[in-house]
Amino acid sequence: MLTCIIIEDEPLARNLMEAYVKKVPHLNLLKSFSSSLAALDFLRENTVDILFSDIQMPEITGITLLKILQKKPLVILTTAYSEYALEGYELEVFDYLLKPISLERFLKAVEKATIRLTAAQPNAQPVVQERIVQEVIVNSENNQGFIFVKDGTKLVKIRLNEIQYIEGLKDYVCIHTKDKDSTLKKIVTLQTMKSLENQLSENQFIRVHNSYIIAFDAIDAIDKEKVQIGKNFIPISDTYRKAFKEFIEKKQVG
Repeated sequence: MLTCIIIEDEPLARNLMEAYVKKVPHLNLLKSFSSSLAALDFLRENTVDILFSDIQMPEITGITLLKILQKKPLVILTTAYSEYALEGYELEVFDYLLKPISLERFLKAVEKATIRLTAAQPNAQPVVQERIVQEVIVNSENNQGFIFVKDGTKLVKIRLNEIQYIEGLKDYVCIHTKDKDSTLKKIVTLQTMKSLENQLSENQFIRVHNSYIIAFDAIDAIDKEKVQIGKNFIPISDTYRKAFKEFIEKKQVG
């Protein structure tokens, strides 16, 4: 049995999360809070496995709460704003649920958390390998034209020729794009670098680091240790240096 608490200032959203938790037999909801301050007092005196927390709340935000906590439970953030995912990553947030939260997405987050927590317990029984939910849909007729990635409850279409580079952020990837009007955008999606890499054209994209995939057409300059794309400098790791060199040489011959 895993313990959890919920921090959510909106009554309807809090009731929904409570209902979702009740659907999971191995989750025990210790308490729900409408403010981070009340939850902070509770967490100072009690041990919790999972913390479900909204971000935008009165008094102190969910992000501020995480910065204050010395000993954090496994944290799953809930919010209506996808731009908080990057800051949540920096605070080692385990998962990120974009409102409105579906039961399916909630259960996926809980499944991942359960695997992580049970594997860390002494004498834990072997767990079933996590089911991977594919978050990328590729145009089957022209897989070099565009992809769709999951952003919360919606699918976002991304044209491959607009991708500048892709940055790995633990369980997320951040896709940096520039459209025909030179507008820069970031799309954050729950995805692994490997699964996304497998969907991209080897003729257009190359991995240069465990945390970076770059688009050939976006390259402005190449140094020994890094690639320049606009104002950004992407490191080239030793692991991928040879493959990157061969990729560039092939492009030059072509």
